[in-house]
Amino acid sequence: IYWTESQPEKKGRYLVYRERADGAVEAVTLDDANAWSVRTRVHEYGGGAFTVEHGVVYFSNYADQRLYRQDRGEAPRPITMPPTNGMAAALRYADGVIDVRRNCVFLVNEDHAEPGDVRNALARVDLDGATPLRIVSSDHDFYAAPRLSPDGRQLTWLTWDHPNMPWVTTDLWVAEVKEY
Repeated sequence: IYWTESQPEKKGRYLVYRERADGAVEAVTLDDANAWSVRTRVHEYGGGAFTVEHGVVYFSNYADQRLYRQDRGEAPRPITMPPTNGMAAALRYADGVIDVRRNCVFLVNEDHAEPGDVRNALARVDLDGATPLRIVSSDHDFYAAPRLSPDGRQLTWLTWDHPNMPWVTTDLWVAEVKEY
């Protein structure tokens, strides 16, 4: 079991913890001078800031909003590029779901690179960080909750558009996942 906890004594940073097989609780995210904080600013109020696959944690770091990979016992390393315009936290990530067959994560991507023009999309990021982000869908104002079918062949997600809120009108999408 993995979860996040706010650390008020550490300026409200969020760290990932896990329960080991022996029942002991341990911090997964490094609590060091880098001031890691597992929290996303997607939709301004956050969302799923981390996901875990085979003991590897993938998370959004609050300070720069980049997506990081943390293998057990190692320091986090970024798997997304910094924004090209140099604007910190311009690219944000949330609600990731790991696709082990394709070595990628499907997630919500929010782009603030152009002032006054926020773009939301469903995106794909390779887990090794070698390939740039790929947009899967981008025709709606908001995206949330991507999930893979048990066999990995289909992907579902939610969308909604202004002026509606998700509890007023939400669309559920289902698509075949293409091989790359």
